[in-house]
Amino acid sequence: MFNYSFYSKKNHLVAATFLLVSLAAGIQNTYAQAPDAGFRVSLSEAVQFAKSQNKWVQAARVEESAAGEDRLDSYRAALPTVNVNGSYQRFSDLTLFTEGLSHSTTGPRKPTPNAAALGIDALFNIYSGGRQRAFQKEQTSRQSLAKLNTEDQSGNIALQTAGQYLDLVRLSDLKKYIQDQLKRAQIRLKNINTLYKNQKVTKSDVLRAEVMLSNVELSLQQTENDISIANQKLDVLMNVPDSVRLNPTDSAGMLKPRPDSLLQLIERTGISSYSVRKAAENVEIQRARVNGIQSANMPTLGFYTAYGLNYPNYLFFPSVNQAYAIGFVGLKAQYSISSLYHNKSKVAAGKLRVKELELQQQAIADNITIDVKSYYIKYMEALNRISVNQRSVEQSQVNYRIVTTKYFNQLALLTDLLDADNLYQESRFNLVKAQTDALTIYYHLLYTSGNL
Repeated sequence: MFNYSFYSKKNHLVAATFLLVSLAAGIQNTYAQAPDAGFRVSLSEAVQFAKSQNKWVQAARVEESAAGEDRLDSYRAALPTVNVNGSYQRFSDLTLFTEGLSHSTTGPRKPTPNAAALGIDALFNIYSGGRQRAFQKEQTSRQSLAKLNTEDQSGNIALQTAGQYLDLVRLSDLKKYIQDQLKRAQIRLKNINTLYKNQKVTKSDVLRAEVMLSNVELSLQQTENDISIANQKLDVLMNVPDSVRLNPTDSAGMLKPRPDSLLQLIERTGISSYSVRKAAENVEIQRARVNGIQSANMPTLGFYTAYGLNYPNYLFFPSVNQAYAIGFVGLKAQYSISSLYHNKSKVAAGKLRVKELELQQQAIADNITIDVKSYYIKYMEALNRISVNQRSVEQSQVNYRIVTTKYFNQLALLTDLLDADNLYQESRFNLVKAQTDALTIYYHLLYTSGNL
């Protein structure tokens, strides 16, 4: 029985890193040497590798990085705004009109036809009612939401990979059982032909045995095709070349977690689930928006300054043909009286949406708890089904041996023998299906509870 809480986070991180590097190097080495060769991979290796290399997960990580840059931008927005400006003008001659437009005189612009300016100004926000802090809080929550989306996408890909891996395991075991059935059918047909030559059975028995053999051969071909398709799907999930054939090292009979080890997951589902945590971040984002809207009702205070070089000197009259430099510092306060009635409905709507999102969070938590408890019940049922199917395999195997002995001693019909063979084969299939279904349910429980 394996328990995910056995290792510490540090050891788990080191082990996972080593695992990914080893698996990546192994797949690349296998692909470089023999593209058609198979690569043996365990369930945990396949899941960890897919969580690291899958393209959807990589895309989610890119979005997470972009959200991190947006958060940094919100903090940089609190820095002063600094502008540098410069200009140059060359004026034409000045034309003066008298008595309407009938008389005019033309002369140069005083004190000079040239004008230029070069300066720098800065504005620093001292207080804006908490608008900047609200924006920073919103971007921080958005980054956390992006991180949760990455974890959710990673868990979803892990769930798909586990399901595809277990499907490949089921098909591999199915192929093995069909090959066993094929050998039994070939031996049976050979023995029936011998009995037919000795006139112990009729021709119909030979024909039915041949039909049975043909059906088994078709089933084997179909299973091999299904294995090829499942392998390609697993290649895509793990983002490895589709020419690499992945052979599972784990079997359907691998150890299953104890039911009592899953109780802690169920208890923490209400706070650990990806959906619940994302709903909580959406609530925080909306609260930050409300704070941003409410900040419009508060006054703003800013510090601003400027310094520049100008030409010519327009500060005196008449203007002087000389350059001058001057600067200033000051405070700017502003209050929008109209915000008292413009923002009233906006604030009310924002608070109502916070309430809506809180109710949605509670509803999501309730649904997730129900889903996890349902998976737990189904997991218990699957474990019980495994025990029942194990006994069925033993019983059907004994039954097949008995009917085989009876048939070749002319004490049973071929129909009875074929039915016994099909029953034995079906019981083996059902056992493998029950074993893989139990693991599939377990991984569904891990993902739904936010622990995959």
